[in-house]
Amino acid sequence: QLQACGGGLVQAGGSLRLSCAASGDTFSSYTMAWFRQAPGKEREFVATIRTSGGSTYYANSVKVRFTISRDNAKNMVYLHMNSLKPEDTAGYYCAAGRPILSAITTPRSYDYWGQGTQVTVSS
Repeated sequence: QLQACGGGLVQAGGSLRLSCAASGDTFSSYTMAWFRQAPGKEREFVATIRTSGGSTYYANSVKVRFTISRDNAKNMVYLHMNSLKPEDTAGYYCAAGRPILSAITTPRSYDYWGQGTQVTVSS
């Protein structure tokens, strides 16, 4: 089970940190990811981090501005978001899975999903 939190309303240029808590004792064996979905749009990949935290991948639209991290001892994954833009407004979802490298950006590659947390960036 995944529980995401940390969303809110922020002005453009601001920062937020999203957190996702996972239950169970196999957290460290899962690749963790963040996706987002704006109204009327498909769910899109944001960032992913492999099991040990050594490999991370980002969507081009958030590269440099966002950082994904994980703490396997606490069963937590984070998304640090800086320089937020109005186009970052969406519901943000954490996900867990064991995707192959070529499929890490595909939502159906992930088995477990959190409930989402809303991020709204005002201009």
